[in-house]
Amino acid sequence: MFKNKLKKALYEGQACYGTLICNNSPDIVEICGLVGFDFVILDLEHGYMSPESMVHLIRAAEVTGMTPITRVTENSETIILRSLDVGTHGIQVPMVNDAAAARLAVRRAKYYPEGMRGVAFPRSSNYGLSPLFDYFKEANDETLVVVQCENLEGLNNLEEIAAVPGIDVIFLGPFDLSQSFGIPGQVEDMRVQEAAARVIQVCREHGKIPGIYCSTAEDARQKADQGFKYIPIGVDSTLIAEAFKRVVDTVKNR
Repeated sequence: MFKNKLKKALYEGQACYGTLICNNSPDIVEICGLVGFDFVILDLEHGYMSPESMVHLIRAAEVTGMTPITRVTENSETIILRSLDVGTHGIQVPMVNDAAAARLAVRRAKYYPEGMRGVAFPRSSNYGLSPLFDYFKEANDETLVVVQCENLEGLNNLEEIAAVPGIDVIFLGPFDLSQSFGIPGQVEDMRVQEAAARVIQVCREHGKIPGIYCSTAEDARQKADQGFKYIPIGVDSTLIAEAFKRVVDTVKNR
């Protein structure tokens, strides 16, 4: 079975919980691992880190036994390659709206014969110390590939996206999807909830893992009961802000 702890747990049917990291802080990542998160998503799309700084965030996750996943800015060969080369354990690709885009994500994340990822001897290969052909196979087996369904186009093409080999997780972005429906932020609207149920059903039919973003722990538990498995909860900065605000409100408003 998989060495990637997150990938192994997901394919065993476990619900796994993480959070999004937008701050370029290894300390925050390390704390996430120490408190028991299963994974973090290093958010290049909305955060402020680069491959050069991200390697320290990856190390901070690894030292606590937590799985680092990188959400890239776009379905770009160079960005996916650089994220994987510095050692992230998986990629999460936004706005994958059809099967062609899904196949490109797999092609860029995997070595031949599953893809055509550029070959080098970076950190992900233990700086060239791993036997080359063993490394190619292990990288293909262990890299988690997550694609995001976050608008109507992607939702309409969900079945063909789920049928693409090499995709592990289909991740529903409820806030962007609500905007696509013309109801930005209304993630409890029936249309968004029906889309969530559809993601779970399509994933079951195609052997994929359903994922979804949740704002609160209570919502995450409900989504896990519904059948979602890959569940990030909140964003580092908002979780910290909320914790600080609770402290200040307690002492100032007693």
